[in-house]
Amino acid sequence: MLYKHFYGYAFSISRLNSYSRDEAVDIMNDSFIKAFATIHRFNANQPFKSWIRRIIINTAIDSYRKNKKHYYLLDIVEIDPPEVNESIISKLTAEDILKLLDQLPTIHRLVFNLCEIQGFSHKEIAKKLNINISSSRTFLTRAKKKLRLLLNETFES
Repeated sequence: MLYKHFYGYAFSISRLNSYSRDEAVDIMNDSFIKAFATIHRFNANQPFKSWIRRIIINTAIDSYRKNKKHYYLLDIVEIDPPEVNESIISKLTAEDILKLLDQLPTIHRLVFNLCEIQGFSHKEIAKKLNINISSSRTFLTRAKKKLRLLLNETFES
């Protein structure tokens, strides 16, 4: 019942923190297994949604750590990309955004999602991913630059 009720929410969090749809499903399923195995630690005074979200994010981070040797980090040229037209941004669908995020190197996408979408600080991200705080900031900056470039390349033509 819980799985069915929170499937959409859990999948969306998993998808934001994964490289592909298949990886998102794996992360989501692993997260539910962890949640059911540790349900005795759930505090009924807190929302289940917040608890499962934390489990999903931690599972995605574990997946990244386990598979990071398979990820290829792209070097992004350190130039200031052009500004993005606001009318482009207002027309983006969730699917468009996911396609753009999929084009980022995994570490850039993960840091972007943790910082900009999930609200973690660079200190928290660094601790979770076993990287330096400055690396977290660098990956976020590179992710934003790459997203601006991709937006302009994809939607201004």
